[in-house]
Amino acid sequence: MTKRAIISGGSIGGLFAATALLKAGWHVDIYERTEVELSGRGAGIVTHDTLNNALRAVGADLTDLGVQVYDRVAFHKDGGRVATLPYPQIVTSWDRIHQMLRRLIPEGAYHLGKHITGYTQSADDVTALFSDGTTRTADLLVGADGFRSAIRAQMLPDIKPQYAGYVVWRALAHERDLPSDVHSAIFPNFAFFTPSQSQIIGYPIAGPNNDLREGNRRYNFVWYAPAPAELLRDMLTDDTGQHHPISIPPPLVREAVLQNMQERAMATLPAGFIEILNRSERPFFTPIYDHHSPMMHDDRVALSGDAACVARPHVGMGVTKAAEDALCLAEHAATSLDTYSQTRVPASLRAHLQARELGSWMSEENAQNADGSSHARLTDIMRLTAATVA
Repeated sequence: MTKRAIISGGSIGGLFAATALLKAGWHVDIYERTEVELSGRGAGIVTHDTLNNALRAVGADLTDLGVQVYDRVAFHKDGGRVATLPYPQIVTSWDRIHQMLRRLIPEGAYHLGKHITGYTQSADDVTALFSDGTTRTADLLVGADGFRSAIRAQMLPDIKPQYAGYVVWRALAHERDLPSDVHSAIFPNFAFFTPSQSQIIGYPIAGPNNDLREGNRRYNFVWYAPAPAELLRDMLTDDTGQHHPISIPPPLVREAVLQNMQERAMATLPAGFIEILNRSERPFFTPIYDHHSPMMHDDRVALSGDAACVARPHVGMGVTKAAEDALCLAEHAATSLDTYSQTRVPASLRAHLQARELGSWMSEENAQNADGSSHARLTDIMRLTAATVA
């Protein structure tokens, strides 16, 4: 008899888990708490051979995956180059990966507006509990419900995301809107600006609807900026005075917060990046958290992706880690979730620790590096950012 799996969470981690289990012969149902199809607001994703191989393994079509970049370039405050590192890589978008996986899900297997809040289980099966009071029983429950996972909260209540002390500002600029000098100097490259206690990376991605034609692409602007806890609380407070404890929906970010960010950008960033920011769609920010689960299963329940471990985005392994979790889960789900956990916990820990190490460079004070020209470990930053974790 075909085994049945319930996936909590319909984002990329949940889709990877579902497609891998489908390939292994399982019947799968995905439950996503939001009532509309998900969108990553065009957020960029850096691919690796590991990710590409995982996409092929679940049956995804990699045609028009993204934009090819060839060099990583670090810039000085005055706009000149500090260093260039040859590093060919394809950069894509969250929406493109989600689209590729979503089309592999059978009709009727993806359920919107259904929030799994917990579970019960027996020796024979596991039952998902929904916020509307309904239940669903299967052979396996996969918690792929993100870093605020309700499944992890029940399984490992002491494991909670910890704020890292800084946020990431993101923005997208259309290629056609950039001045020619900014386009030629910055747009084609995976770019860095790494002054003391701040960091920018940026790279080209496809335009809307995966448009890869020159002139129709976008530039993905990412700025890591310090935000002490008291400042973060203000940033997470909307115009009505309501505080959003973990993150705030982008439309609710106050104009005063955006204005403060723009003023800091004018004082901190090279002119080319200021031009990109000024010509971008409305920027938004996300606080940086991390956590690592010491185990990834509880009898018939498994954690996957960000529900199990969040590695700060410097390492660029969030999607790849979720993909590797999914393939390992599909290999062992029918026989030994303990083997799955024993395999993936140390692998996730490596990504977690490397991301924390990359993030720790944000706290290094160096007055001589205010212009980004003398970071002692610049080569390491350029080499390890968004690179496969060994």
